[in-house]
Amino acid sequence: MVRTIGEAAAELGIEAHVLRHWEQAGALTVPRDGNGYRTFDDAALERARTVLKLRRVGLSLPEVTAAMTPKKSAAQAVVREKIAALESEVRRTQQAITYLRHTADCRHRYLDDCQDCAAFAREL
Repeated sequence: MVRTIGEAAAELGIEAHVLRHWEQAGALTVPRDGNGYRTFDDAALERARTVLKLRRVGLSLPEVTAAMTPKKSAAQAVVREKIAALESEVRRTQQAITYLRHTADCRHRYLDDCQDCAAFAREL
């Protein structure tokens, strides 16, 4: 089944200009008909769906483009880098939560007076 850009966008739950932007950025390649209109067959729609998933998990368009490369090792390297970045972000977030929980329950009037708060602040 072949879809227009509007139909493909509606099926993906995004705006048509997003698909155009992805194509312009090199993250998506879409065939065109004899009149130059983009045609989204099942394969093109699946590629667009993959781009959408990668964007939703936090990859930038350049990262998506690299992750969609036919060379598997290059794609895996991009994904591994993103995993490492996300894991680092999770660690920072967990440290922030620990610090904030302590400060919310801290018995000291001023956080500067608390050795634990000072230790947490040095870690962040």
